[in-house]
Amino acid sequence: MSGHSHYATIKRQKEVKDSAKGKIFSKLGKAISIAVKAGGGTDPEANYKLRMAIDAARSANMPKVNIDRAITKGSGEVDNIEEVAYEGFGPGGIAIIVQAATDNRNRTGQEIKNIFEKGGGNLAGPGSVSFNFEPKGFLLVQKENNLEEQMFKLIDCGAEDIEETGDGLEIFTNYNDLAKVKKEVEIAGLTVRSSSLVQKPKNLMQIQDGYTASKALALLEKFEDLDDVQEVYSNIDISPDIMTQVSS
Repeated sequence: MSGHSHYATIKRQKEVKDSAKGKIFSKLGKAISIAVKAGGGTDPEANYKLRMAIDAARSANMPKVNIDRAITKGSGEVDNIEEVAYEGFGPGGIAIIVQAATDNRNRTGQEIKNIFEKGGGNLAGPGSVSFNFEPKGFLLVQKENNLEEQMFKLIDCGAEDIEETGDGLEIFTNYNDLAKVKKEVEIAGLTVRSSSLVQKPKNLMQIQDGYTASKALALLEKFEDLDDVQEVYSNIDISPDIMTQVSS
């Protein structure tokens, strides 16, 4: 829906404002450790997930010593961190997936459950909402003056879906083709601002009023603020008029 705000866009705009938060290094460090622990090894040239995590850390000006420490943790030499996903519903019936990196499943699970309940949602079982999401590669590409020509270039590079937003073009690719498409986009002379592996909602849930939208966004933000949480995905969809109400 052109002009509508989806959660990935809302979250990205909030991250720009909150980039000074110290906890971002902790989250980025865990993302690096998880990428190593997933089995891809400690070489970013051979482990694309690790390379993306390191690129994100460098973009946030994370010191090299912190990056190296996170790689060491992921190799099993220090902490036992594991990746856990939680699923549930929020205000307005929105579907939510919370991906966490934790050394204590019980602690994190209880914290996630409490946030759901206090925020007007409920924690559900595995598979309850994940069927409505599909794994995709994601690129945020800087917009150029000739948008139509740029979109044709992106399609030729392997883009499956292109969505225009206020801060760039959101490009979705086959999950396994992200590295290849990113390289082709860069060869085509286009600027890639960020890349990641994501869970893209198949069907969006449109919020019809400002009150519900505010409650839903507040719940999602609570998850984002939790130290163990790495990523939050939702199928929330907010019209420009309601987004203006919420932002004012």
